[in-house]
Amino acid sequence: MSPPEIDVLIIGGGPAGVAAALALRQQGIAKVVLLEREAELGGATRHCSHSPFGMREYHRVLFGSAYGRRLAADASQAGVEVRTQHSVVRFDGAASVLVSSPRGVETLSAKRIITATGARETPRAARLLAGERPIGVITTATLQAYVAFHGLMPFRRPLIVGSELVSMSAILTCLSHAARPVALIEAQSHLMARAPIRWLPHLLGIPVHRQTTLADIWGRERVEAVTLQTGKELRKVACDGVLLTGQFIPEAALFLNAPCGVQQGSAGPLIDQDGRLANPLHFAAGNVLRGIETGGWAFREGRAVGHAVAQDLRNGPAREEAIPVAYAAPIKLVVPGALRNSLLALPAFTTFQLRVSHRVRGVISLHLDGVPVWEKQAQWLPERRILVPIPARARSARTIEFRFQEKC
Repeated sequence: MSPPEIDVLIIGGGPAGVAAALALRQQGIAKVVLLEREAELGGATRHCSHSPFGMREYHRVLFGSAYGRRLAADASQAGVEVRTQHSVVRFDGAASVLVSSPRGVETLSAKRIITATGARETPRAARLLAGERPIGVITTATLQAYVAFHGLMPFRRPLIVGSELVSMSAILTCLSHAARPVALIEAQSHLMARAPIRWLPHLLGIPVHRQTTLADIWGRERVEAVTLQTGKELRKVACDGVLLTGQFIPEAALFLNAPCGVQQGSAGPLIDQDGRLANPLHFAAGNVLRGIETGGWAFREGRAVGHAVAQDLRNGPAREEAIPVAYAAPIKLVVPGALRNSLLALPAFTTFQLRVSHRVRGVISLHLDGVPVWEKQAQWLPERRILVPIPARARSARTIEFRFQEKC
C-alpha cells in the first residue's frame, strides 16, 4: 500500500487549526491540507463584530471578521491547501477520515492528523431550562452569526445569562446594534470574567444579579418575560430575549465513537505534552481540548502543536506508553492529561493547565512518584486558567498526581 500523499491533515479552520498549518509549512512540511466545514476560515472569530483580536499574533488590534480574513490570507500565502465546506463524519482507520462535501463523500488519509474543531456554548436543552419555548432564546454564537452574516438583531431588550468573557462580548454586540440588555445574571457569587473586563456591565449601567438563576421563560410566540430566582425569592422581569452565554464544551463529537473517547473532566480528547492522542498519528490543539480560551491562546497552542508534529514527522511516531495525570475534585481538568517520555526536543506544552469546578481556597500540589515537586496556596476560581510548569523529569515518572488541600 502506497504512503498517503497528504503529510498532515488538519480538521478545523479556526485560529488553532490555521496556526498549526502555518507552523507546519514554516517547518518545510510539503502537503498540508486544512478542512473547514464553513465556507470561510476563521472559526468563531468571524462572528465577532468587535475587537480586540490579533494583538500578539499580528501586533495589531483587529475586529473578529478582519482577524478571520487575516488567518485565511496567511494560510493561502503559506501554501496551505484549504478545503472549505468539508465536514469530517468520522475517523476511519489509523490515520484516515471520512469526509462529506458538496462533491460527495470520500476518505482522506494522511501521515498525521490534527483535530482543532474548537468549542461551543451549552445550548438551552443541555442547561435544562424550564418554561415556554418562544422565539428569542439563543446563544452568543447564534446572535453574532445573525448580526455578522445577516444583519439581523433578534431582540432589543434581552436578559444575559452568564458572566464569562464571552458574556462581555455579547454585551458589546448588543450595544453596537441598538439593543440594550435588561440585566445580566450569574449563578455564582462572583462574576467569571477577569478584571477589568468584568466591570463592563457596571460601567454601562446594566443591572447585575449574582447568585441568581433563570427559573422560567414566558412567551407564546416571542420571549415576553423571565422569572429569576435569587435564594428563595422569585421575581418576574420583562424582556424580549434570553441570551445564553458561556459554559463552553469542546466540539469533540468525532472522539465520542473513537477508541480514545473523551475525558470526563474536560470533555475533550486526552493528549500528552506534544498534543498527541493515544493513537500516535493523531494530535489535537485549541479549544477542543477543554472549555474556552481566547483566540490568541488557541492560535499559540495550535502553532506549538504544529511545530511538534513537524518534529514527529522527522523522528517517527512515539511508541512509549503515556502515563495519565491523576487528580480529584475540586480540580476539574488537567491539560495535557498524560505524559510520555517523548523523543521530541521541543514539546508543544511546557505547562499543565488546570481548572477548578468552584471557588475554593487551599493548596494545589504536584507529586511525581509520590514526592511533592510544586505547590501553591491561593483562592482558586472556576473558569480561570491555572498554569503549572511541567518538570523535565515528569516525563519519566511512574505516577503523576495533582492534589488539593483546603485551607480556611
